[in-house]
Amino acid sequence: MRLGVLDVGSNTVHLLVVDAHPGACPLPAHSHKAELRLAQLLDGDGSIGPEGVDKLVAVVREALQAAEDKGVEDLLPFATSAVREARNADDVLARVRAETGVGLQVLSGEEEARLTFLAARRWFGWSAGKLLVLDIGGGSLEIAYGMDEEPDATVSLPLGAGRLTAAWLPGDPPDPEAVRSLRRHVRAEIARTVGEFSRLGAPDHVVATSKTFKQLARLAGAARSADGPLVQRELKRESLEGWVPRLAGMTVAERAELPGVSDGRAGQLLAGALVAEAAMDLFGVETLEICPWALREGVILRRLDHMPTG
Repeated sequence: MRLGVLDVGSNTVHLLVVDAHPGACPLPAHSHKAELRLAQLLDGDGSIGPEGVDKLVAVVREALQAAEDKGVEDLLPFATSAVREARNADDVLARVRAETGVGLQVLSGEEEARLTFLAARRWFGWSAGKLLVLDIGGGSLEIAYGMDEEPDATVSLPLGAGRLTAAWLPGDPPDPEAVRSLRRHVRAEIARTVGEFSRLGAPDHVVATSKTFKQLARLAGAARSADGPLVQRELKRESLEGWVPRLAGMTVAERAELPGVSDGRAGQLLAGALVAEAAMDLFGVETLEICPWALREGVILRRLDHMPTG
């Protein structure tokens, strides 16, 4: 059947259409994205303002039309940290449902981590052993660890690249002291969680998902996205440590000229790099592998698991 997953994230609203059935690898058929940046449309009290809600409703309508055009039989709509943490989340969800008919399921940070972990486990298989999975979104950082398809430990931290950029790095280029302050903040937040994972033993394989990690790996010399998902892509901490000060000294426009960096993501790449560097350092990771599958694929796989076979 043709499934659609509608991901209302902190940066983008992304419709992914796949052809799938239980026991088979989901095959991407269509992708429809709109940059909304909900995390940056919050009012002073933490609510999504009228302009942001209007934009969200319009973008969901567009995605619905695209899903209909592509013959989607079953749509799986969900929202992550930007909606989850908005003070007026219930009102936003009610309006989206009233005006589009779409009932967004709001995922908790733990659910995000678990579903992303499931996607990584299915991609790499059992031979990968104990997996440590890192995912930097626009609003949050998810970390998951385990041997099975359900992780043994998960954590979600408010360390998304978009959130941190808006709150800590207003300058262009950012003030060096602001960068140092953010670096201290990120490392303190991640360091509190390391013990919970260390008790479970060292991972056999460390992987990362998300656009942030993919762009950082590309800067460090990994293959282009155009080369396809089956090409192995790695990110070494040594390379990342060399890029962080370079990114800190660049304007947003200069970052956007770098290979693999989109205009829409250039502004928050530095914050994402600081989070990635801190996570790799504090967890003792020298090299990680980029996983092409992430949360959206995890949602699809979970749905397929609950479909009857035959």
